Amino acid sequence: MPGVSFSELVSAARSGDRLVSFPTDTVPALAVRPDRSALIFEAKQRSHTKPLILMAATADDLWPYVQGSDAEFNLWQQVAATYWPGALTLVLPASDRLPPEMNPTDPTTIGIRVPNHAIARHILAQTRPLATTSVNRSGQPPLETLTDINAEFPEVLTLRSDELAELERTLMLETQPSSRLPSTVAKWTSTGWEILRQGTVRLEG
Repeated sequence: MPGVSFSELVSAARSGDRLVSFPTDTVPALAVRPDRSALIFEAKQRSHTKPLILMAATADDLWPYVQGSDAEFNLWQQVAATYWPGALTLVLPASDRLPPEMNPTDPTTIGIRVPNHAIARHILAQTRPLATTSVNRSGQPPLETLTDINAEFPEVLTLRSDELAELERTLMLETQPSSRLPSTVAKWTSTGWEILRQGTVRLEG
């Protein structure tokens, strides 16, 4: 379908009735309210063994969704301060605030991220944290353009090209272009970080 205005996209994301898509610092995101994550699994024909990522405008928006000791939180916050906003997803123990629909087969963990993309954070600041993944059918390459996204997923709301262009003019002055590569995924374990997927960010320590 044709793109929508910024306010319409934000309203739809808040309501949880529709999937939305917006640009990030990696590939475009397919997003929905966390408790409506089933819509993403259905649209992508995605296995429930592949959890979604909780994306937010700031780290403070994400910490309530994870749980750990004071020492663990201190370390996680140091890592976040070093690499966020950025293409690093941290997989951490989930708190009871997390809707289990985001990770149906293992709701005890969740991947969290703050993107280094001004438009994405501008949207997320209005919607609060959203369940996200790449825009594609499961097993297929991520879609990168509005034209491809609208053709393959006509039910997904995207920004109108004129509104996207205006946001780029007003917000994107200090943001690097999208890398077109997925984020690095690092899981916290009893022995430290385990790299599940290596992307552009290399986590030290």
